[in-house]
Amino acid sequence: MEIKKTPKADLENKKSLMTEIGLVITLGIVLAAFEWSTTDVKIDTSGMIEEAAVEEEIVPITRQEEIKPPPPPPPPKMSDIINIVDDDVELDDELDLQDTEADENTTYDYQQEIAVVEEEEETQEVFFIVEEMPVFPGGEEALRKFIAQSVKYPVIAQENGIQGRVFVSFVVNQKGEVTNVKVARPFDPNLDKEAVRVVQSMPKWSPGKQRGKAVKVSYTVPINFVLQ
Repeated sequence: MEIKKTPKADLENKKSLMTEIGLVITLGIVLAAFEWSTTDVKIDTSGMIEEAAVEEEIVPITRQEEIKPPPPPPPPKMSDIINIVDDDVELDDELDLQDTEADENTTYDYQQEIAVVEEEEETQEVFFIVEEMPVFPGGEEALRKFIAQSVKYPVIAQENGIQGRVFVSFVVNQKGEVTNVKVARPFDPNLDKEAVRVVQSMPKWSPGKQRGKAVKVSYTVPINFVLQ
């Protein structure tokens, strides 16, 4: 079946008319563009120039004048220091010179020096913990054997059935000697006395050392009294 177009639907008839309308609109836009006027905008930069000029102003460098110290006073004349006297004036003051050279007859008090050394040793600090603690000859096991073999149980304590532990403190000095023996925790007078006697009978220890130097060290040992 053949499709028929109406004359109103045919766009070819209006092609020339649309072209003319487009040209007229384009021409009007071009003319309007030529007639467009621009407005000059003026910016006031005077304030900015003044601020820049203020910032660039060079501040003069001022230096404080150095205040020179006053000159030192002139040295006194030798005539003001030295009192010149006549040759015939007798001087009452005589310079007494003592002979300090020692000879074979000169005596020296060594006991006084030894007493000073002993006093210094007594005033030295007693340490409780050091880098190298004192050591009993043979070590801890030898110490326990020595105490067990040296203790003599007091008879009165045996008869009364008294038994217990006594703590004895002492100081091992720089020579390894046991000094300042005393009961740290008393238990019974008879047992305390025997414990002190045992500790006082100990041989020399290897002294304790702090930074490689022998020092006094406080030590405490427990002594057990047990009835069998």
